[in-house]
Amino acid sequence: MLEPIKRIKTLQEMIETRDLSGVILFYSRDVFYYTGTSQPSYFFISPQHYCLFVRAGYDFALREAQIEKENIKEERHLENIFKENFSIIKRGKKIGVELDVLPANRFLEFSRIFSGFEIVDISPLLLNQRKRKDASEIKIIRKACSTIHRGHERVLTVLREGLTELELAAAVEDAHRLAGHEGIFFIRQPDFFMSRGPLASGPNLYQISGMVYSITGVGLSASVPLGPSRRKIRRGDLVVVDIPVLVEGYHADQTRTYVVGKAKDGAKKLFQSLKEISNHLIDHITPGMKCSEVYKMAVKKAEELQVGKPFLNFGNGRKSKIIGHGVGIEINEPPTLSDYDHSIISEGFVLALDMHMMDEKFGVVKLEDMIVIGEKNKLLTKTPRELFEVE
Repeated sequence: MLEPIKRIKTLQEMIETRDLSGVILFYSRDVFYYTGTSQPSYFFISPQHYCLFVRAGYDFALREAQIEKENIKEERHLENIFKENFSIIKRGKKIGVELDVLPANRFLEFSRIFSGFEIVDISPLLLNQRKRKDASEIKIIRKACSTIHRGHERVLTVLREGLTELELAAAVEDAHRLAGHEGIFFIRQPDFFMSRGPLASGPNLYQISGMVYSITGVGLSASVPLGPSRRKIRRGDLVVVDIPVLVEGYHADQTRTYVVGKAKDGAKKLFQSLKEISNHLIDHITPGMKCSEVYKMAVKKAEELQVGKPFLNFGNGRKSKIIGHGVGIEINEPPTLSDYDHSIISEGFVLALDMHMMDEKFGVVKLEDMIVIGEKNKLLTKTPRELFEVE
């Protein structure tokens, strides 16, 4: 059985246990997860039936979809889909829709068409199902990790004094694209924006934009205030590169820190402590732990290493409350490794351990890697986990 059909059957079981009449999906990432195509569509699933209604790109959908062809139809009008699938269902029941990504004007349309039904948010159920990655997903994520490694190799080739942050980012992005990056990433958040990914050097490492809860860079203008700028990199500068990739629908997220020339001893010690914290998490995260327990484990390790102050520091008394997140069809997926997420970690989760140190004297270093949770956690990212000194 193809993986998308297995996923649909799992969803159908969850729909039935929650007394839903059915679910109608429209968000491209969810449609892709359950069908294998991201052509503009409505995907209807009930406990006994499912059908993909393609609004545009029908020929593409027929080629791409990994569900039965008889369950694919060409239809762009939601009213017709309602008439075909819901007219015989008793009114007053619940219809699941992705309310977190549904614009208000479309919600009004759904409410009018599905008059008599209670519209409920199905997104938490979908995101919970997507936490655990199957073998086919992990295989593609490994490909994405190989692609992101090509960007690291390009940094080692081009990074030098006098290069601008923008020029370095362009070189990294070029290497990613040539290695199979699809040129976009997805995050399930309305009105989210940033450049192709954070990159910053020297004093810009201390400038934290409000758009991303991480080391961000300052960007090219106030229009998109994060990512690379036109600042020229100087000898002795620390440089953080955190540019994700998307390959065959799945993301890789990795951060490495570089220095032009020789790193200061203080920066080396910061990075070594950061790596030790990361190693500790990789070795000790186990299925059944709460995400909040993992966060506390990282903070405790930092205190043991006497780096509690620079660990997760954002300056001006601010600290990050997040040390990682899930990765998959979206670059940031549940769960969140934080002090406020008490959900349980299970085998098959793919997590990005995303942490930094900020010290006013020695600079900013960051390390981010992806692991898959199992009896023994496996590192997915391929780039050596070092502070790279580039002459």
